[in-house]
Amino acid sequence: MMNSRLFAFALSLLVGCGAASTGEGAKDPERISESEYDVARDLWMRRSSPRQALDHALKAVELNEENADAAHLVALIYMEFCSRNTDECRLAEAEKHARLALKAKSDYREATNTLGVILIHQKRYAEAIKILKPLTEDILYQTPENAWGNLGWAQLESGASDAAIDSLRRSIAAQPLFCVGLYRLGLAYEKKREDAVAAETLTRALETPAPGCNGLQDAFAARARVEQRLGNADSARADLERCAELSRKTQTGKECSSMLQKFR
Repeated sequence: MMNSRLFAFALSLLVGCGAASTGEGAKDPERISESEYDVARDLWMRRSSPRQALDHALKAVELNEENADAAHLVALIYMEFCSRNTDECRLAEAEKHARLALKAKSDYREATNTLGVILIHQKRYAEAIKILKPLTEDILYQTPENAWGNLGWAQLESGASDAAIDSLRRSIAAQPLFCVGLYRLGLAYEKKREDAVAAETLTRALETPAPGCNGLQDAFAARARVEQRLGNADSARADLERCAELSRKTQTGKECSSMLQKFR
């Protein structure tokens, strides 16, 4: 990794580089905003430094509120904090910046999807459905499985299990390797007490040959619940053990650890 002095030097070159000959670039907020965004994206995607990335992304937005990519990146980073630690979750800020991205670029499909996810986390399911439904019908959206999967998630959380099942099936039809869609579909079947189908669907999610699918902690927890109701105690215990092994610090990991005590 680059040390702090080298990184600062590289950053100074990145920001000041095209301005040396005329001096105008240093006074151009839009150009500096783009440079700040590039640094933020690199810090977040390649260096796994979300706090530093957020600092630069916020500067990019402050310099130019029309920088839709920077505003969207801010929203994504805030959502990452939510996934890591509830104490650091800033959903209101995430929503603010997702909407700012859409204000700057109304057809920003990725930001539309992100806003839908934020609204789901805020339990504003009707609003999320209203945002996500048109996205599922947008033929230009390159990852329709995300739109269908998140629409199905919102429908499931709102209590519309049948509608959720339809949407989640569509997400998987669009991308068979979309294991998160399969996981949510398993939850929908679990909610309808169709336990055998739920177990089969959750198994498909965990066995999907795509990165991260075999580590879906929530899917292990859900399959353990279902297997327990089906009377498959050994399978349930194995899933709970795997769930706890993945992480005992998350809420799901704590729940799995607690359930494991009943088997001892």
